Amino acid sequence: MAKAILYDSVQCVGCRACEDGCAKRWNIPYNDTIAKEEEISAHKLTAVVTHGERYSRRLCMHCADPTCVSVCPVAALQKTALGAVIYDEDRCMGCRYCMLACPYQVPSYEWSSRLPRVKKCDMCYELQRSGKSTACSETCPTGATVTGDRDALIAEARKRIAEKPGDYHPRIYGINEVGGTSVLILSGVPFEQLGMKTNLPLEPLPPLTWAVQSHVPDVVLLGSVLLGGISWITHRRDEVAAAEGHAPKPRKDASK
Repeated sequence: MAKAILYDSVQCVGCRACEDGCAKRWNIPYNDTIAKEEEISAHKLTAVVTHGERYSRRLCMHCADPTCVSVCPVAALQKTALGAVIYDEDRCMGCRYCMLACPYQVPSYEWSSRLPRVKKCDMCYELQRSGKSTACSETCPTGATVTGDRDALIAEARKRIAEKPGDYHPRIYGINEVGGTSVLILSGVPFEQLGMKTNLPLEPLPPLTWAVQSHVPDVVLLGSVLLGGISWITHRRDEVAAAEGHAPKPRKDASK
């Protein structure tokens, strides 16, 4: 059964224990300076964002039908049966199509590294595969972040809304957005007040991206034919000039 993460911003106190746990799981630095960075990056795969007295969390949403997977030409990104979208750096060729395609702008690139990789949350795939929970869930002291079966978490989210309707906005973010995600979010206010995207389609995005990608070979082929034709005409003109005993006219430097 597919796993998911439920983040309840009503219960979040902004302690950033999830950030610290994530950093330890990935063995990346975490200090007061990084804690103040309220955005995800190549060195911070989840981030707590402050909205006055409320908080939200940024991390990979692990879409049910991920656009990043659909656009990757070398299958460096894969959607697993557990629900996580994982990344294989050995396959990656650095095209960064995933960064452009992600509707949540999640994948980050190690721009300053000599051997750059794409970095993103993998929902602690190896831990979950061995029956353990995600690092962010294990370190959360208030139960604001929990990991479990997706269907069970949806039921739990609905239960929380039903029991305390005055505390919660009556909607679960992630059930339907872009076809559904493996990260579910509860809020005490409309989601746009937490800086979340609420104008996304409910349908999966890969069919749309495929419609565009399917024309790429045609464009490449047409471009190759045109460039080949120009090259042939240019060299043919030089050959004719040489045969007639005339030196070919020097071609202008296009860079000037």
